[in-house]
Parts: sequence; structure tokens; C-alpha cells
Amino acid sequence: MKILLGTNNDGKLREMRAILASLPAELVSPAELGLDIYVEEEGSTYSENATLKAGAYSRASGLITLADDSGLAVDCLRGEPGVYSKRYLPRPDATDAERRAYLLQKLSDKPRPWRAHFHCTVAVVVPGGTVRLFDGDCFGEVIPEERGQNGFGYDPIFLLRDINRTMAELSMEEKNHVSHRARALRAAYPALVRLIDEGS
Repeated sequence: MKILLGTNNDGKLREMRAILASLPAELVSPAELGLDIYVEEEGSTYSENATLKAGAYSRASGLITLADDSGLAVDCLRGEPGVYSKRYLPRPDATDAERRAYLLQKLSDKPRPWRAHFHCTVAVVVPGGTVRLFDGDCFGEVIPEERGQNGFGYDPIFLLRDINRTMAELSMEEKNHVSHRARALRAAYPALVRLIDEGS
């Protein structure tokens, strides 16, 4: 059985494949199926955006599809950038580095620590069927200097306080034990196994 990972983000694909590697199914990407789809994240919640993406890819492929939406919420900014993390800088061609710089600029007059958490919602869509949603969170704080070469997005400025390392300073294996996406995917894992069993 094939399960489609509904993202074109290479970083997300690597994480998803590593975390779900033991599933008894072939994990495929849109590119591997020749799908060139752009899904506008029009929802106002993580659940809505994850469902929009998973639904679009599932309809196009006819496969069970998993997609996620995630973001960084900073307490002193009342949860910004949150669901708009990827679109925080109002320029469609903005890079991850530019979005990080923009966030740090908005935080520059706020007292530290800048407590924050990453959130991820995973949607699993069965063609013509149900949508299942799973959540994961990872708590820490934003720091003013970038640290680490791994990860993507806001990882280089997100500090895990208990180990004093940023998400970007973790190896893939370490990140996949503690990240918000890992927690949401692990929550989804039993449901994916059941769907594979039902379809085999």
C-alpha cells in the first residue's frame, strides 16, 4: 500500500519519512507521483489548513494522504506568528532567514525570556472517507541569535530550555524524539496502521 505525504517541503518530507519509517507501507511524495499541486492555506486554524492540504492531495492521487500544518506561537506576541508562521513576512518570496529576522525585530523591545511553543496538527484523509486529526506541541523559547545548521524554518532560534540547545542544533534522530511534528505523527501512527490493515 502507498501512503502519500502531502507536502513539497523537503525538510518535512525527511522528518516524516524518518518518523514513519516502520509503517508497513510505501511512503511517497507528490513529486514521485508527478503531482504538481499548490494548496492555498486559507484556513484560520492548523486543523483547517492540514485538512485542506491532505484533502487536495488525496483527491488528486486516490491515496490515503497525510499532511500537516505547523507554526511557532510566541507568548508575548499573543501567539504570533502561529498559523501564519510561513506567511508572517508579507512577501510570498520571503526566505526562512528573512522570516526569522522579522520575528526577532518584532521581539526586540520585549523583555526576555521570549517563551514560545511549536504546534503541529496532522490530518489523515482516506479517499472519499473520513478525516482524522492529531496534535503535537514542543515548548521552549525564542532566542536572539541563530544557533545550529540543521532543521528549517524557525528551528535556529527556538531553544529547548531543558537541554540548552536549539532545534537546529539537534540531529535528525534527536529532533524526531522531541519535535511537535514527531509527537503529532506518533499520535497518528496507530490510526495509520489500522488503515493499512483494513486496506491489505
